[in-house]
Amino acid sequence: MGKDNETSVSAFLLLGLPIRPEQQVLFYILFLSMYLTTLFGNLLIILLIRLDSHLHTPMYFFLSHLAFTDVCFSSVTTPKMLVNMQTGSQTISYNDCISQTYFFIFSTDLDSFLLTAMAYDRYVAICHPLHYTTVMSHKLCVLLVVGSWTLSCAHSLTHTLLLARLMKPNNRTSVSEFLLLGFPIGPKQQVLFSVLFWSMYLTTLFGNLLIILLIRLDSRLRTPMYFFLSHLAFTDVCVSSVTTPKMLVNMQTGSQTISYNDCISQMYFFTFSTDLDSFLLTAMAYDRYVAICHPLHYTTVMRHELCVLLVVGSWTLSCANSLTHTLLLAQLSFCADKTIAHYFCDLAALLKLSCSDISLNELLIFTVGVAVIVLPLICVLVSYIRILATILKIPSTKGIYKALSTCGSHLSVVSLYYGTIIGQYFFPSSSNSNIKDIIFALMYTMVTPMLNPFIYSLRNRDINGALKKVLSREMFCCPS
Repeated sequence: MGKDNETSVSAFLLLGLPIRPEQQVLFYILFLSMYLTTLFGNLLIILLIRLDSHLHTPMYFFLSHLAFTDVCFSSVTTPKMLVNMQTGSQTISYNDCISQTYFFIFSTDLDSFLLTAMAYDRYVAICHPLHYTTVMSHKLCVLLVVGSWTLSCAHSLTHTLLLARLMKPNNRTSVSEFLLLGFPIGPKQQVLFSVLFWSMYLTTLFGNLLIILLIRLDSRLRTPMYFFLSHLAFTDVCVSSVTTPKMLVNMQTGSQTISYNDCISQMYFFTFSTDLDSFLLTAMAYDRYVAICHPLHYTTVMRHELCVLLVVGSWTLSCANSLTHTLLLAQLSFCADKTIAHYFCDLAALLKLSCSDISLNELLIFTVGVAVIVLPLICVLVSYIRILATILKIPSTKGIYKALSTCGSHLSVVSLYYGTIIGQYFFPSSSNSNIKDIIFALMYTMVTPMLNPFIYSLRNRDINGALKKVLSREMFCCPS
C-alpha cells in the first residue's frame, strides 16, 4: 500500500502580462476598451437578432448563441485581469480559480461546437439550397445548440472535478484486485446456474446479432424505427457481454478475483451501455410519437440526418457520463476490505468500499442520474401520453389496433427496462438488500437483453418476413 501526502491551497498567484509598471495604464485602457467593445458589439448582435423577424433564420440563431458565448468567454478572464492590473494584486482564491477554469473550458468548447454547427448550416445552404428549409428545421437547430451546451458542460465539468480532486488533502491507498462474491448459491447448484446463464447469454448474443443482421440485409427495414432498433440490439449485446462472461468464468473456475484495472473498465462499459440504452429508448419513443401523432410529416421530421444525430448524441452523452464517473472513481482510495457483494463491479458497490470522501461522487450520481434516467423517462411517458390521446381519437377499431401494434413492442421493452430500475432504486431496501440488488441487476444485464429480440420479432411482420427470407436463402441465391 503506497501513500501520497497531498496539501491543499487557499489561493493562487496570477503573474499577469509581462509589461513594465509605466505601461500599466496604457495597457489597462487598451484592454478595458477591447472588453467594452466586445460586450457592446455582441450584445447588440443578440438584441438585433431577437428584435428583427427577418433575422429569425438558422444562421442568425447560431450567431446569437455564438455572440453570447463570446461575451462569456471574454467575461471569464478579462475583468479579473483588469482588477489585478488596477489594484496591483496578483492573488485569486482557490474557488474563484476553479470556477474560472470551468467557465473558460466551457466557453471555448461551446465556441468550437457552435462554429461547427454554423459550418454545417452554410454547407447545406450552398450545397443543397433546395432542401435547406427542410434540413435546417428549427428542431434540428435547437438540438444542435442543446447538444453543444451539453457536451461543453460535460467536458468542462470532468476537468473541473478532476482538478478539484487534486487539490484535496488525501492519504491514498492502492489496491491491485477486488473480490466478487457473485450469486448466493450453493456449490451443488453451480453447474445448474452455469448452464442456465450460458444459455441465456448465448440466446442474447444470437437473438440481438440476428436482429442487426436482418436489418442490415433487408432494405424494407431501413427505416428510422429499425435504425434505432439495430443500435439498441448492439447495446444489449454490450450490456450482457460486459458482465456475464466474467461471472461465468468465475463460476467455472471457482475464482472470485478481478483486477483493479478490469474492475474499473467493467464499471465504465457497464455505465456506458446502460446510459446508451436509456437514450436510445427515448429516441425510439420520439420516433413512435411522430409516426402516430404526425404521420403525414413523419418522413420529413424523422429524416436520416436527425436519426444519425440522435444516435451520435446518445453515444456521446453516454461516453461523457461514464467517463466522468470512471475518472472520479479512479481518484478514490480503497480500504482493506476489497469484497464486492455483487457479481460485477457496480459503481454503488465500489463506492461503499472507498475510504475517501465520496460526497462528490454521490452528488454526480444524483445530478447526472436525473439527466440520464429521469428526464428520458419523462420524455418517454409524455410521448406515450400523447400517443394514447391520439389513438383514442381514432374512430375504427382496426386503426386503433394498427396504432398500438406499432409501439407495443417498444412499450414492453421500456416497461422492462425502467421497471427494473425503479424496482431497484425506489423500492425500500430490506435486510437482504444485496440479494435484491443482484436480482434486479440480473434483470437488466441478462433477462431484458435476452427478451428484447423476442419482443421485437414475435409480433413484428417485417422482422418475421426478413427472417423467412433469409432462411429460405432467397437473398443468397446466385443468378442462373
